[in-house]
Amino acid sequence: MRVVVQGVSVWGPGLSGWPQAERVLRGQEPWQDGPVTPPPAQCLPANERRRSGALTRLALALAEEACQQAGLQPSALRGVFACSNSDGAVVDSILSAITTEGGEVSPTQFHNSVHNAPAGYWTIGHHTHVPVVALGCYDWSFTQGLLKAVAECVVEKTPTVLVVYDLPIPGPIGKVRITENPFGCAFVLHPDINQQGICHLDIRYDAASAQSDHVADPDLVKLMHTNPAAMALPLLEKIATGEEGCVKMACLPGTLSATVKPC
Repeated sequence: MRVVVQGVSVWGPGLSGWPQAERVLRGQEPWQDGPVTPPPAQCLPANERRRSGALTRLALALAEEACQQAGLQPSALRGVFACSNSDGAVVDSILSAITTEGGEVSPTQFHNSVHNAPAGYWTIGHHTHVPVVALGCYDWSFTQGLLKAVAECVVEKTPTVLVVYDLPIPGPIGKVRITENPFGCAFVLHPDINQQGICHLDIRYDAASAQSDHVADPDLVKLMHTNPAAMALPLLEKIATGEEGCVKMACLPGTLSATVKPC
């Protein structure tokens, strides 16, 4: 399955939006750890932004940057939102409340606790009526989300935005399901390979065995293993370098191969 990548966004430690992250992934400037502070989502009114959780705000900031770079209206795009942990902070707060005598759960927290909350805020904020899917596939949420988004884009012949994101989980759950850093990325995919864009992406799935490539920078290799969404880093690095090549990523029970070719 072949598509054109027209927009990219990435936010994580030391990676602040695609223009800066691209320079780091090319090796043009060193990676330095730092806070993750994406811009506020422009599609939500101030009241809705206050009600939305940190996970939703990260997801929407990623999607909006990628759409802006692609020059496409968000309301016209199909969407795939993929997340491994959901909003762990909200889930921890709700579990703490129901296990504490007299504990109360606010309605806002309740509706932010569902896995498709960021996708719901996206459709509301952009008044979109096209389908948007929310996926949760454990450590393989990025590769499963990429496979789904490319399939949607090709089969439905409609531009599609893929958004993948995760945050650390506080409380007892976070001691078992360890996610050390915030991280997220987004891609706008177009089915017409004659369109201008950043690169062509050819996706193939092989169920025979699971393989994963790594990034060149050893610090970024470590970052890859601190957040499920950061498994996107080898593909992001290949796109940033502008070089043709293939990236292999585990997509259990098999491998997703992404061949990148400059447009």
